[in-house]
This record gives sequence, structure tokens and C-alpha cells, in this order.
Amino acid sequence: MTVSDFVPVLIQIALAAGLAGAILTGSVLFGQRGSKNKIKNYAYECGIKSDGKTSTRFSVKFYVTAMLFILFDIEVLFLIPWVLVYRDFVANSLPILGPILFFLGVLVVGLFYELKKGALEWEK
Repeated sequence: MTVSDFVPVLIQIALAAGLAGAILTGSVLFGQRGSKNKIKNYAYECGIKSDGKTSTRFSVKFYVTAMLFILFDIEVLFLIPWVLVYRDFVANSLPILGPILFFLGVLVVGLFYELKKGALEWEK
């Protein structure tokens, strides 16, 4: 691989950074600026002053379920490239089925472990 192979990636990174900088600069230059007035910065809630805490605490069960979802969602993303190159590997008689079956096996073992521990039960 040569440096010229990475030019499209570098161009995309430069464009993304430039667009992000332009959006941030535009929001600073053209965006509305709030006044430092206590009444105007107060959260409006149907004309009634809020009672108690303004933020509620979530149960730990929510975070565990959210992290498990993210974990399995990312693992599914690893399967997409495998699906896309499967025919090429088979055409060149390269073994690709064994590693992906091992990956899926570890995934299924992890899922059964989570089910056994009760990580996916809300009522617990």
C-alpha cells in the first residue's frame, strides 16, 4: 500500500473536520444569544413552578439493558463485512466459515450467560 491509497480517506477526514468547524463557527456567529436573565433562563413547565428534583434517576436495570443492546448491536455490525466478502473467500477457497462460527458461538454463549444471570428481566 502506498500513501496515494489513503488520499480518499484523508480527503474525507478533512471534509468532515471542515464541515464540523463551519457548522460550529456558523452557530456562534449567527445563533441566538440568550440573556443572562434568571426569569428567561428558567425552565417553563405549563406555567407552574416545578416541585422536587428536575432530573429523575434511572434504574441500573435500564443501563444494563442499554449496554447489552449496544454490545450486541456492534457485534452484528461485525457480521456485515463477513456477509459482503463471503463469496470472494469461498471462490478463493479460503476458510471463512470456521472463524465466524466461533464468533457466533461466543456471542450465543454470552447471551445464554446473560439470560441465566437475569440481566434481561425487568421485574427482577
